[in-house]
Amino acid sequence: MSNLFVRKATGMVRSWSVFDAFIYAFFSINLVTLGFYIFSQMYYFEGGMINALLVSGFFLIFEVIIYASLISIMPRSGGDYVWQTRIFGGGLGFVLAMTGWWFTLWLWVPLYGDMLRHIVITPILGILGATSTALWFGQTEIGLFVTTLITVALATLAVILGMKTYARIQKWSFYAGMLGLLIVLILLFTGSPDAFKAGLEKNAVEMFGAQPGVYDATVQAGTDAGAVTPLTGGSLKSIFLLLPYIVFFNLFPNWGATLYGEVRGATDYKRNFAGMAWGLGVTTLLGVLFFLGVSRTIGWDFYMQANAAWWNFAWYGVAAPLPVWPYPALFAVFLTNSPIIQLLVIVLMSFWWFGWVGTVFLSSTRVIFAAAFDRLLPEKAAELNERTGAPVNAILLMAIPAVIVSYLFAFNEAGFRSLTLFGTLVIAIMYLGTSIAAIILPYTKKELFEASPIASMKIAGIPIITISGVIFSGFLLYLLYQWILDPNALFGIGYSINPAGLKNTTSMILMFVFYVGAAIIYYGFKSYRKSKGIDLDKVTAEIPVE
Repeated sequence: MSNLFVRKATGMVRSWSVFDAFIYAFFSINLVTLGFYIFSQMYYFEGGMINALLVSGFFLIFEVIIYASLISIMPRSGGDYVWQTRIFGGGLGFVLAMTGWWFTLWLWVPLYGDMLRHIVITPILGILGATSTALWFGQTEIGLFVTTLITVALATLAVILGMKTYARIQKWSFYAGMLGLLIVLILLFTGSPDAFKAGLEKNAVEMFGAQPGVYDATVQAGTDAGAVTPLTGGSLKSIFLLLPYIVFFNLFPNWGATLYGEVRGATDYKRNFAGMAWGLGVTTLLGVLFFLGVSRTIGWDFYMQANAAWWNFAWYGVAAPLPVWPYPALFAVFLTNSPIIQLLVIVLMSFWWFGWVGTVFLSSTRVIFAAAFDRLLPEKAAELNERTGAPVNAILLMAIPAVIVSYLFAFNEAGFRSLTLFGTLVIAIMYLGTSIAAIILPYTKKELFEASPIASMKIAGIPIITISGVIFSGFLLYLLYQWILDPNALFGIGYSINPAGLKNTTSMILMFVFYVGAAIIYYGFKSYRKSKGIDLDKVTAEIPVE
């Protein structure tokens, strides 16, 4: 066995506590970055946002059960990759995991960069009076490319510093970000619609050069753009049609699963479950409070209208009365006339982004590391820094392609932005693979299951991991159906069967190219290793020692 892998043990150090894993899960379904960003695009639905948030949370609990269970059985660096290759075999597991965790995360970097400019740079510059620079970052392609380069640099640094240092960074970011959100919620629940309207008229003009009457103009522009999404209510069908969009934000409480080879106590199912479930639960609760606060002071209809007006500008070039993305925290600080308080709150809220930026590379590098440890990628990618224990070479396989993708995205070369819309879809397909693996594990790996901490967790004799896998797989299949076939012409991701829908064929082609590329890498390395006398089928039949 020692000759199968690059070395006898991975060498990963368990430097994280379960609390560190909780914060990582909490930031992975980040209310302020992913949440506010995705909510702002959901302005044209008929179902209630609070309803959709709660219903999605219900289904995602089964995802948490699956991943907490698999971690307790096989707490190894690499997560989905290790489980799928050991349960399905090397080929399918490699293709699903590498496409989902490696190639697809390149596409997320410019989205992280877009959030950096809207949540951190533009509002801070506006408060400081640098209006033209704020708008340059917030509206131009070059500004977006610069923020994506900053994102790549910081995400790379987060990996290089190692898990122990990153745990400190995200912990202090968690405390600062939560303080900022608390102040935002206090402002929203103690303010009034009249005070907000006056604050918007004053600050939007002074900070960002909006024209007087920006409130009413935004209402009109948003209405014309089709803003209709209600706070609550709607039919069951209309609520379920929101789910494929809202999960762009909260589908990821398991994002840290690839890191559990470096988490102390990872064989304890209850602690694993608690970390991810608390991340999902607290975020859901904060989301509800945020929605209610917005409704009370900003006004729910205005919030949706501002969102519609902005995205009508960003997507279709229609001029928006408010020249910056409608950041709810910025709206909240418009309720005070103190520039010092405004700046303090926005800086505190910025830590939601800084504590989150490492997630774009950190989890992926562990999957790359695990594949390299199995000799399915160059062995250099399995090398660890002696001081930090970080797979520093693996980061190059993320950072370099991400810069290229970011350039194509920022300047929309050959319509590249529309090609990237399948990013979450591919991740969901990977999760589906893991869910199916969870369903069959008690039966195909019976000895491993019976020796695990969850062996006794059954309902009517059926393992809970299997039941949860069936439920979550059904949910994922529903999402994939809506995304790929888009029967209601709502998402524009796949090949819509609705004549009125967007047939994004090129996006589907690029997704296919990613899968084919992963297969070529797998079979190429399998052939190469075989010529050196190494049978990779035997490698993926063994579970590596951490």
